[in-house]
Amino acid sequence: MFLTTTVGSLPKPAWLAEPEKLWAAWRLDAAQLQDGKQRAALEWLREQERAGIDIVGDGEQFRIHFVHGFLETLEGIDWNLKTPMGIRNNRYIAEVPTVTAPLKRRAAVHVADATFMRSQTTRALKVTLPGPMTICDTLADSHYGRRADMALRFAEMLNEEARELEAAGADVIQFDEPAFNVFLDEVGDWGIAALERAMQGLKATTIVHICYGYGIEANVKWKSSLGDTWRQYESIFPWINASSVQQVSLEFAGSRIPPDLMRLLPDKTLLVGAVEVLPDKLESAEEVAANIRAAAKHVDSDRLIACTNCGMAPLSAELARGKLHALGRGAVLARRR
Repeated sequence: MFLTTTVGSLPKPAWLAEPEKLWAAWRLDAAQLQDGKQRAALEWLREQERAGIDIVGDGEQFRIHFVHGFLETLEGIDWNLKTPMGIRNNRYIAEVPTVTAPLKRRAAVHVADATFMRSQTTRALKVTLPGPMTICDTLADSHYGRRADMALRFAEMLNEEARELEAAGADVIQFDEPAFNVFLDEVGDWGIAALERAMQGLKATTIVHICYGYGIEANVKWKSSLGDTWRQYESIFPWINASSVQQVSLEFAGSRIPPDLMRLLPDKTLLVGAVEVLPDKLESAEEVAANIRAAAKHVDSDRLIACTNCGMAPLSAELARGKLHALGRGAVLARRR
């Protein structure tokens, strides 16, 4: 009861990349980079184990960004043709690469990294992948013309990758879809269909992660504009509950989401955010336990996994370590009560 995991990303050490920054450039040369990534991933793996995290991952230490890490080796994307684009429906503007030709995946992207992680732990191993809709909201398109068509092509390649990750020993494969919380109508129109294609044939446990974003200024400002009650989940949860995804990772701690919305997912295991990802807050174990118990009023305890609200890449390493240990200790307290 009350297993623990993180959404995925953890801060990169300063010797590997500029800390507390998204899309931070690598600080090691090509000859040292892979060894450095493995060292950082192993350090965070051991920290997760010490903290009592049950389902572990690589902290996304092998990738520069949770989306672009998967895209870097694909054909059809011009990384030199940067297009200004409003991310998450113009929440913030970023210079993004552009799809200019048919997309092709010639080789595995994260499989070697997953194989390394599998060799280093006996705990359940989770690997994260960006979801098709969120990929399409992080790239400009000058080839496909319709996001739905481009998303389906990405879903096909994600499925190829996920099957190979499963064969490499991944127990859990998570598709990150924060865009589901923004483009609500499109989730029903084509987002779920693209997610289903990405998951097709998988035997590993499947998760879709849907949150309100990293604890960065743009997201904090956006949340403050949503009013006293956040009901985005209400529109999309029925579609997700009817899908074949097995687990749903959602935001909870410190949010204005009505907790009874979790009842719209009666057929799923829920990864409930018991830890916030703000840069100025460290929860106590008692606070984490209280969040878990509050969620358990709306979700059967055997369907509840304690998690973070989102990834912790933009946080300081010290704060992220503290949050990991608070999560582990908080789950222990929640189990006792």
